[in-house]
Amino acid sequence: MMRDDLPQDWSLPAFLDVCFINPPKPVASDQTEVTFLPMSLIEAETGKYHLDDTREYYSVKKGYTGFMQGDILFAKITPCMENGKIVLTDSLLNDIGFGSTELHIIRPKSSLVGKYIYYYLTQKSFRSDAQRSMSGNAGHLRVPKNFIENSVIPIPPLPEQRAIVGKIEELFSELDNGIENLKIAKERLGLYRQSVLKKAFEGGLTEEWRKAQKNLPEAEELLEQIKDARQKHYDDEVVTWKDSVAEWEESGKEGRKPKKPRMLDTSVSDSENILNNLPSLWGKCKVADVISDLTDYHANGSYSVLKENVELFDEPNYAVMIRATNFEKNDFACDLKYINNHAYNFLSKSKLFGGEILVGKIGNAGKVYYMPHISRPASLAMNLFAIRTCLVLSQYFYYQLLSYKQSKQIKGYVKGVGNPTIDKISIRSIDFAVCSLKEQEQVVKEIESRLSVCDRLESDIEENLERAESLRQSILKKAFAGELLTQAELEECRNASDYEPASVLLERIKQEQAATKVTKKKRSKKKTFKKR
Repeated sequence: MMRDDLPQDWSLPAFLDVCFINPPKPVASDQTEVTFLPMSLIEAETGKYHLDDTREYYSVKKGYTGFMQGDILFAKITPCMENGKIVLTDSLLNDIGFGSTELHIIRPKSSLVGKYIYYYLTQKSFRSDAQRSMSGNAGHLRVPKNFIENSVIPIPPLPEQRAIVGKIEELFSELDNGIENLKIAKERLGLYRQSVLKKAFEGGLTEEWRKAQKNLPEAEELLEQIKDARQKHYDDEVVTWKDSVAEWEESGKEGRKPKKPRMLDTSVSDSENILNNLPSLWGKCKVADVISDLTDYHANGSYSVLKENVELFDEPNYAVMIRATNFEKNDFACDLKYINNHAYNFLSKSKLFGGEILVGKIGNAGKVYYMPHISRPASLAMNLFAIRTCLVLSQYFYYQLLSYKQSKQIKGYVKGVGNPTIDKISIRSIDFAVCSLKEQEQVVKEIESRLSVCDRLESDIEENLERAESLRQSILKKAFAGELLTQAELEECRNASDYEPASVLLERIKQEQAATKVTKKKRSKKKTFKKR
């Protein structure tokens, strides 16, 4: 097959014509040591993998995918495929490897440069096409074998393949050096952030400010104020509860009486005493002592009852369902999910108004986010907790949970590996440092004046990383359109002793394959004859 925009002497065959797709497993004696490569040891995007494990052939020959030195491994299942888990194998023990059954094995045929095929597969455009071809159940979508077999790949003459690979690697080497420097700068910003937070919650950022103040409460007085505030919050809740009892009795609903505030806990739950080095005017307690509410995805009665009692004026995009993914990207508004007005009312105990501190509950367990004020109603998704503070500033609370000592404590409370979780009891048990409301305001001001600089620098780094990735894809696009090599480089390729049009190269591959099939048939007949 040819394409009008391809350079002279190039061809456009299907992958099936130039590669074996999922060839038979390699054969060896049962005691042969081979490389074992699970999906977890294949890095996303980088093409790197870790040969940390070996097995005896007999233990992996069944139930795993086999491959050989020089094969390309292409993850076929979501999200591994979209994440770019693709590698060109090298340094396999005894030239044999086995790994996940969620891999397609692509083996270039003779007279083709394996790295050329590999780089073609790493293009995001190819993975986008592969994604559209996926089939199966949600969470278990896979790229079918026939998608790869029937996809086409531009093939230049052999010397050009080698030159293109060399040019790609030269340009990528320069690009990778720049990316590495950007990542180092990003890591240093992260360390600086933690040093700012550490100093903030040891009272260091406001030390000079404190010296200039008069009549700040002592630690004991501060804790008494917290006790009084908690009691008042409880008394107000009881009044609201009593006022609502009659209404609940008429509607058949049940309202739970508020719980009395527990004793203030000034102990520490860590032998290392994470609240050490506090200023004399600061106190220590638990998260439970300084919050008014800790809730999760919570329905307000039966949905069938709601439908019976509410007029059905549906507004499909009435409210935003806030998920952890909204905070993981630079743009909060990216990929918003909406619910209608009835669902929003049904989840009334999970409503968000801005200023809440959100904590990952399942999967992203222990990750801390700050809910911004947005222009439309919002509700909490299932994988998050929401915390509301009434005794400390929400920003002060948020930054303290992000600080190293509290982050470490939170990680210690997270349970499980595959689908980690954290519970309400653990969150309430986190140690917490408190100071006067005036000092909290100053702490937040000092933190944000420093971190705002970090945010700007980090944003610049992210933009440059995105540009680097766009440049990488641009290099690949030019390479496979025949536009990467200079005229002098092309002339050098055409003067090579093994230069020939790709059509001639492909015809020879086809003849070699036909000859191999004939030989195999003859061997098979001989074996059959001997058995008889």
